[in-house]
Amino acid sequence: MSLYDIPLRTLTGEPASLADYRGKALLVVNVASKCGLTPQYTGLERLQQRYGDRGFTVLGFPSNQFAGQEPGSAEEIATFCSATYGVSFPLFEKTDVNGADRHPLYAALTAAEDAEGTAGDVQWNFEKFLIGPEGEIAGRFRPRTEPEAEELVGVIEAALPA
Repeated sequence: MSLYDIPLRTLTGEPASLADYRGKALLVVNVASKCGLTPQYTGLERLQQRYGDRGFTVLGFPSNQFAGQEPGSAEEIATFCSATYGVSFPLFEKTDVNGADRHPLYAALTAAEDAEGTAGDVQWNFEKFLIGPEGEIAGRFRPRTEPEAEELVGVIEAALPA
């Protein structure tokens, strides 16, 4: 099964899939509103603004699996992201990224290795997975990697469609 075939739901509950973004470089991030790393929304939005017209988008997947740091409803999450960080990139329904109820998208993503060669569970909120325009996993970055870190930006720029 391709990453493009995995059914998703938007934050508003509409059916979606990564096929809606076929041909783009995608940065998939599990996000949370009440985390010490929540200010990374600023850098994620700047990436969206910087590369959005070049075939790139950030995709946010709220998750409440880490210390209950995303307790809000879909409406509360949308309002927080918009009002606090001016988020313009797509957000999806609250998602389990680890454990028995791990979403199939994250089952596929967590099989990818990070720069140290480690695959497996998402470590915390704001772990980042770059998916290339052909649907391949092009990189995995742990939560403390800032969105605008040189190593992440370099991989994004290399993955942008021609």
